[in-house]
Amino acid sequence: MKSKVKLKTKPTGERGGRSDFWSELPSGTAGTAIAQRLRKIIRPLSPTWLACIPLTALIVGLWSVAAVAQDGDGPSAAEVQGLLNTIWILVAAILVIFMNAGFGMLETGFCRQKNAVNVLSKNLIVFALATIAFWAFGFAFMFGEGNAFIGFSGFFLSGDSSAYGLSDFPDGLPIPVFFLFQAAFAGTAATIVSGAVAERIQYTAFLIFSLLIVGVSYSITGHWVWREGGWLYSMGFSDFAGSTVVHSVGGWAALMGAAILGPRLGKYEDGQARAIPGHNMSIATLGCLILWIGWFGFNPGSELAASEAVPFIAVTTNLAAAAGGVTSTLTSWIKDGKPDLSMTINGILAGLVAITAPCNAVTYFSAVIIGAIGGVIVVFAVGFFDKIQIDDPVGAISVHLVNGIWGTLAVGIFTFAENDDGQKLGLIYGGFGQIITQIVGILAIGGFTVLMSTIFWIALKSTLGIRVTEEEEKHGLDIGEHGMEAYSGFLKDTSNM
Repeated sequence: MKSKVKLKTKPTGERGGRSDFWSELPSGTAGTAIAQRLRKIIRPLSPTWLACIPLTALIVGLWSVAAVAQDGDGPSAAEVQGLLNTIWILVAAILVIFMNAGFGMLETGFCRQKNAVNVLSKNLIVFALATIAFWAFGFAFMFGEGNAFIGFSGFFLSGDSSAYGLSDFPDGLPIPVFFLFQAAFAGTAATIVSGAVAERIQYTAFLIFSLLIVGVSYSITGHWVWREGGWLYSMGFSDFAGSTVVHSVGGWAALMGAAILGPRLGKYEDGQARAIPGHNMSIATLGCLILWIGWFGFNPGSELAASEAVPFIAVTTNLAAAAGGVTSTLTSWIKDGKPDLSMTINGILAGLVAITAPCNAVTYFSAVIIGAIGGVIVVFAVGFFDKIQIDDPVGAISVHLVNGIWGTLAVGIFTFAENDDGQKLGLIYGGFGQIITQIVGILAIGGFTVLMSTIFWIALKSTLGIRVTEEEEKHGLDIGEHGMEAYSGFLKDTSNM
């Protein structure tokens, strides 16, 4: 928030608060010439450019260390590469964590004003809960030594590198960095559920479900795919960054939650879906852009190394997102007569979800096709779920579940990766086995997640209850669940109360 303090008027040609500093530089001394030259260089620079100076110094420093390592002095080349890998994955983890801001903005904008505090609160606390649950036992279930189904070692982050399938530094990532990156993914799976059950779920029930889905269900299915020795890993199932492991798991859990919870009051009348517009498309659009940026940590970071594959993955990711945004806009325009901003937003996200599994092993042209198909699918998926009266205020099921499935199938269709015999795996290259493996993985993870989610939701419904009262829903969860308003003092729009 910008300060409300009134700034003093500056003389013409001086910029903001920096003029006071420069006017106090020494004059008539031996340092005058240097100070004046420094002033001429730095004065035109914006704060953004100034902030780049330490980053540039870090890059130059690492470059120098690498050069020294090649000459045989100082750290070895392996140690320098290990340090670069560690720094890059730390940055990628931060980008993925920042995606929580995107989810918060997107979901809040798509929901009504009276529920803004509730949606924001859920998105904030869910990452905190996911981090604790994943630290305590989820990380061990997912990456710890065990069997093909589940890990059993390294609870509370107490194991060594080998316990989590990692090589010692510098050949492998340090445990804290690897954990932080994976915890960011775990939080994403839980956050997906938030949007689909928004505006009518009890706060306590959602918190408990988030702990269970991250700590148990997500971590077990993740072990199958991303831990060497997991049964889907051994079959050759491929999900590079989580179209199924993260997005479809969150989508399946969201689908069961929305179905068991039931639709919002007034959503379906006489068998027809009634539009309940979100209250702030500005912050929803901002949320989409934050998620788009965060995905450059999500997908390229899944390389788990600072390699030449990172920029390639970044480009396939961006192309798919762009293609999804374009085709979803055109599809909604043709279908409904006007371009729908909400569909543009969800189309971009659909393209990002779809490319998440194959982003490292498809051509640029294939990435565009995958994203474009995702953008079309999401428009019709939203209509389909409305038709069967599954109320999803933000379209999370259509984006994450449907396009998570599509992206996982796309691996078996478009990938140019080869097996040990040098045969291409993608269907368009003549490979047939990979698509079967992908279908098996989709069905297995989907079936397990549906089973576990259903048990969790029904258990909560039978004990604590999962839905707020009709009175609370009418007046808004901000007052009923939190006793506060997001826009206190502002006039409310009561047309969609």
